[in-house]
Amino acid sequence: MSELASESSSAERPRERTPSPSEAPAASESSDANAAARVLEIDDLRVGYGSTVAVDGLSVTVSRGEIVALVGESGSGKSTVALAALGLLPRSARVEGTITLAGQDIGSATPEELRQLRGRGAGMVFQEPMTALNPVLTIGFQVAESIRNHDSQPRRHKHYDDRCVELLERVGVPDAAKRLKQYPHQLSGGLRQRVLIAIAIAAGPGLILADEPTTALDVTVQQQILDLIRDIRDTEGTGTLLITHNLGVVADIADRVIVLRNGKVVEEADTETLFASPKADYTRQLLAAVPKLGDTQHEDRHAAENAVLQLRDIVVEYHGRRVVDDVSLTVDKGEIVGLVGESGSGKTTLAQCALGLVTPKSGAVDVFGGRLDSKARRRLGVVFQDPASSLDPTKTVAQTIAEPLVIHTRTGRAERQRKVRELMDAVELPQSLLDRRGHELSGGQRQRVSLARAVVLGPDLLIADEPTSALDVSVQAAVLDVLERLHVGFGFGCLFISHDLAVVDRVCDRVAVLRGGQLVEQGPCATVLHHPEHPYTQALLLASPVPDPAAQRERRRPARA
Repeated sequence: MSELASESSSAERPRERTPSPSEAPAASESSDANAAARVLEIDDLRVGYGSTVAVDGLSVTVSRGEIVALVGESGSGKSTVALAALGLLPRSARVEGTITLAGQDIGSATPEELRQLRGRGAGMVFQEPMTALNPVLTIGFQVAESIRNHDSQPRRHKHYDDRCVELLERVGVPDAAKRLKQYPHQLSGGLRQRVLIAIAIAAGPGLILADEPTTALDVTVQQQILDLIRDIRDTEGTGTLLITHNLGVVADIADRVIVLRNGKVVEEADTETLFASPKADYTRQLLAAVPKLGDTQHEDRHAAENAVLQLRDIVVEYHGRRVVDDVSLTVDKGEIVGLVGESGSGKTTLAQCALGLVTPKSGAVDVFGGRLDSKARRRLGVVFQDPASSLDPTKTVAQTIAEPLVIHTRTGRAERQRKVRELMDAVELPQSLLDRRGHELSGGQRQRVSLARAVVLGPDLLIADEPTSALDVSVQAAVLDVLERLHVGFGFGCLFISHDLAVVDRVCDRVAVLRGGQLVEQGPCATVLHHPEHPYTQALLLASPVPDPAAQRERRRPARA
């Protein structure tokens, strides 16, 4: 690390406290102090299910005030490690090795000791707060429960209410007292994630286990959550084991990085070293798969002037609240237009208008120069954010891809089978998957099936709503490659909705930026994403983390000044 980087790191990380010479302990005392500072120690962990090995010889430590990132693709064993640390693995799991949490051996702990450790020793922040929170219980009840479970003496109800308000205010929830009587569905994704963090820190744990805490969050909300985790670390000295596939997040917040592949550690290093000089080929592959703003050379393809989608002066209101306010947008044949903005900005509502699922209060929607009737529908394909919920669980892959042919054409069975196999090759899926169902596929495989189904009729317009937001970086790169090849082959126009600005920069020709239902800026990606004019676009770009610790530190400096 250069001297400049060392000085910057020291300035940005006040948590790293170096004792004065008079305070420096002897070598043996230093070793004891280091051991005492560790809030999690995992030594030679091995987890198996039958003949399948999920984790193979993993060792990791997390100290107070330290953020350790565990990265790797789906199936690498990241979440298994977090569950093992809390003693939450199923009985069918075969577990070897030792896990020490807050000085307690997990393997020999009694059920009551484990119950106390889950909250006091470590708090858990899950990936999807909507499923982690109970939908039928109020926010106040769920936060109070996490306090009550570790309270040694019964307290009056008002005590818990006051403490809940303190916790919610601590994690930056506005109008905290009002939120106590609300339910999870009444909060935004970012607020729900803050509630989960409040629950995780309620008993004052020395460790936070954060499993993909920012996946599918908008970049500005993601930045707020990362700043909150950083602030908790700095003020409470809490250690964090961060499980993520987002290398931009790792570069932004982690002190050390452990890279997992198929349950094995392939590389471990401090963040600066790993990003600057990765040793393992697999680590280099992961870093190379991350799209970066400015890497794409854009060609000017906006000269087609043959609109496949025109949204003119669209206004949409729900219960008197305007969610889309006088928005006009055009997608030409052969052009990919990105639509970006925070949750609630109106992105998906505009897509639903284009699909005929939402009728605007005013304005006009033209698809292929006219109304969206049954004839026009067969020229339109859709790819949704979560293929696990959008694919019919009762249908095989072959039936899923062929379904539009059955509905919109009179194609014979043999021709349908030929077309399906042709598309399986196009999206780079093996023919052996044809008889499987959605739950038997990985996330990347399911999204490729969704792409194949969307283009089986040779569409002139494709609408893709966050098609890669929950995918690992290498899987995301592969899916984007497939999308680009299909685009070249079919020549469709595409409305591409995403909160990942680097992905938009990679695949799109033009981009439109929404804020609060209003279009604040649009134009070529090379202009809007590289030289933005509107302050909101500039803020989005600044909030989007880049996989470079030094660059990320410089980008965050104005925000922390």
